[in-house]
Amino acid sequence: MEITQAVKVLKAHGLVIYPTETCYGAGVDATSKKAVAKLLAYKSRREGKPLSVAVADQTMASKYVKLNTSAKNLYRKFLPGPLTVVSWGRGKVAPGVESETGTLGIRIPDHPVALALAGRLGRPITATSANVSYKPKPYSISQLLKHTSRKQQSLIDFIIDVGKLPRRPASTVVDTTLDDPLILREGKIKLLHSRSEKFPHSGSAESVTTHSPQETSDLAQKLMLAHWNDLQKKPLLFLLIGDLGSGKTQFAKGIGRFLKIPQTIVSPTYTIEREYPFRRYKVFGKFLHLDTWRLSHIEEFYQLHLEDRLKTKTVAAVEWAGRTLKPLLTLAQKSRARVVLVNLKTPPHQKAARDITISTPKTNR
Repeated sequence: MEITQAVKVLKAHGLVIYPTETCYGAGVDATSKKAVAKLLAYKSRREGKPLSVAVADQTMASKYVKLNTSAKNLYRKFLPGPLTVVSWGRGKVAPGVESETGTLGIRIPDHPVALALAGRLGRPITATSANVSYKPKPYSISQLLKHTSRKQQSLIDFIIDVGKLPRRPASTVVDTTLDDPLILREGKIKLLHSRSEKFPHSGSAESVTTHSPQETSDLAQKLMLAHWNDLQKKPLLFLLIGDLGSGKTQFAKGIGRFLKIPQTIVSPTYTIEREYPFRRYKVFGKFLHLDTWRLSHIEEFYQLHLEDRLKTKTVAAVEWAGRTLKPLLTLAQKSRARVVLVNLKTPPHQKAARDITISTPKTNR
């Protein structure tokens, strides 16, 4: 009876709180502009982050995303289950659901209520957690209501309360738009990357291949999105390592595009550094773009006084970071910065392709 009523609410562009195998979720018809606008008002402070959606099965998923071999393999092995598979979207959901680069995260939840809602509706429902942005994920309705205002509660049209849910990790998020799956968020499902390796100063790393400057730029935007919540609490530092022409500046351009910086991002080789203010929705900060190629002595690095400028809501990208890697990692530790090491290489006889290794230094742990 509750499912029937909830589906009626969804069809009427309403907001339903429902249980999943990870926590309580906030569901609306993902194809309805009116419903998605209501959900975004409820969540607040989304700042351009996309919404994952829940579907009943792979057949429904294929109507809204383009499934490649990597995605199909993940569906077969892990779904239904706590895994979000990101693929190129088909543009059939409401604005604000797909990412700014045109991707869409799909879930097939391992929970009968969530599956029934999507199945009975016949369309995907949003699968975002029911908490308001930056509040704890809710494992009970009482916990949810405790952390939502009366105004936000007034936007909820129906609640399916099945009691307290087990505390489980969030879903693992995997991007399948490149040749190799890229893990954007570790969750309950632990995946071994087919091209994982060891990288200096880090634990295991992931390797992907891009085939154009645009794909390299898109990769930077995906990593920015994955670390956006970190930026609200600490600086974000990208250390870019690679030979001349390997795509370091193209990667930095992707960061600038994500941050909605209107100026053209150019290589700072001859100026050593460039600083760009940014405003992404309601978040204000700075993007520091540095190039250590022309530094002849380590003293010149210290004269940049980065320790005074690497603050919360500051993103820094350092090209040729291998020349000053040790002091950069020391700086990151002192500044409590989130660090992402990015190694870019041009494979033999493939002018446009880039083999890119992404790792998290031990200083982040």
